Amino acid sequence: MNKLAWTDWRPLALRVTPEVLAETLDGGQSFRWFREARPSALRSLGEVGSQPESEVIWTGTWSDFVAQLKITDGQLWWRAPAALNSMVATTLSRYLGFDRDWAALTDTLPWRSDAHLAQCIAAFPGLRLLRQPFGETLLGFLCSATKQIVQIKRMLALLAERHGAEIGRARTPLRAGVAAKGLTALPFHRLPTWAELAVIPEKELRQCLLGFRTKFIHETAQYIAQRPGWLDETEQLPYTAARARLRELSGVGEKIADCVLLFGAGKLEAFPVDSWVLKSLARRYGLTGWQPAPVAHFGRTHFGPLAGLAQQYLFAWERKHGGR
Repeated sequence: MNKLAWTDWRPLALRVTPEVLAETLDGGQSFRWFREARPSALRSLGEVGSQPESEVIWTGTWSDFVAQLKITDGQLWWRAPAALNSMVATTLSRYLGFDRDWAALTDTLPWRSDAHLAQCIAAFPGLRLLRQPFGETLLGFLCSATKQIVQIKRMLALLAERHGAEIGRARTPLRAGVAAKGLTALPFHRLPTWAELAVIPEKELRQCLLGFRTKFIHETAQYIAQRPGWLDETEQLPYTAARARLRELSGVGEKIADCVLLFGAGKLEAFPVDSWVLKSLARRYGLTGWQPAPVAHFGRTHFGPLAGLAQQYLFAWERKHGGR
């Protein structure tokens, strides 16, 4: 068993609010981050949201990497298992989008002439888009059809635990809802690769609570396995060509393709349209009764080449204030 010891905490060049960090890590971009609480903060099960920011730790896994994030006095800090430290240090900044100036990009959005967009940006200052591994992003959003975030996270966790290699084990605060005390060494697994998924029988995949998505994932794995380099080639293509190629895959429609390209390939012109975005554009922009395809066209036209960034602000605001 590979025991992983954590490094000391180190600051990142980012100040962020707990709400914005939660929206970035747990708002539907990625499904592999979990909010945890230090034992001293476990006042009662399920009270994670009431803990001080310094008591909340986010633990995330991508590729073969594991990292933790926390906020102290508005400053974002990180640490990693010591054995993975150098690799995480190299990849974390790109994963968190440090290669882009999100403040400058946000300022170019048409918020000056769009009062609702301005309201959304003000509500989530510093919101950014993650840059996740392309193949993992595809797998995550193939699991997303008709499911909520917590259910998608569970499916991916099962796929990782049952079919992905163990990265190692590290002592980490217990997640809320675990009726035990103290610290424990928890295993971290990477997700199975598409080549590994291609040789897993559908019956075994279905046991990961995938439901009808089992067929899509199985057929997509076969397709990709027969085309070496297909994922890398697709990621590098211009947006329109990449979206067309993704739609060749079983179960991939416009929304899933746009999510994969926005969160896995950094193509900011992608404008995913889900139920929250449909509500937002109907309630705030008068597009009542519009279908997803014309809504997406409106989004790309109205918000411009950074439409995907605008979409994330609209999405975040609607999830929080949609009942108003």
